[in-house]
Amino acid sequence: MPVYELEGKRPRIGSGTWVAPSADIIGDVEIGENCFIGFGAVIRGDFGKIKIGNESLVEEGVVIHTADRTDIGNKVIIGHLAMIHDATIHDRALIGMKAMICEFVTIGESSIIAEQSLVRKQTTIPPGKIVTGSPAKVVGDIGQHHRERLANGRKAYLQLIRSYHNSFKQIGP
Repeated sequence: MPVYELEGKRPRIGSGTWVAPSADIIGDVEIGENCFIGFGAVIRGDFGKIKIGNESLVEEGVVIHTADRTDIGNKVIIGHLAMIHDATIHDRALIGMKAMICEFVTIGESSIIAEQSLVRKQTTIPPGKIVTGSPAKVVGDIGQHHRERLANGRKAYLQLIRSYHNSFKQIGP
């Protein structure tokens, strides 16, 4: 797993967190406990601080960068190929596959950003909302079934993290 110190700033990775060997974590990055950092993810804290809370999931190909600060809460799911830059994402939010979260965006707790959505600069998404489109717009409220599906998804990933810790091994070049 490529983890790089830059100008005296060294990533800190919490206990139980699994980081794919092809992920890159650079500079002023703090990752909480029991997180999943997928293959090809890039988390670049070279210009500012990136903080990811406990039990958060950063799937394959995600890019997280910051010119100032990016804060990602606990139990957040960030889908494959999403891009996040200088944003605040509160607990239990879901960022869909290939979504783009731009500078100074705030995503409220338990909100869902649909796949391929573009959340433009300085947008605030209230808690518990469903957002979709380019540019993204609030289209509804999350319900109990959304909460249950997200909790089940996080639970499946926590089991996957344990499997990766216990039995992941490279068998080819």
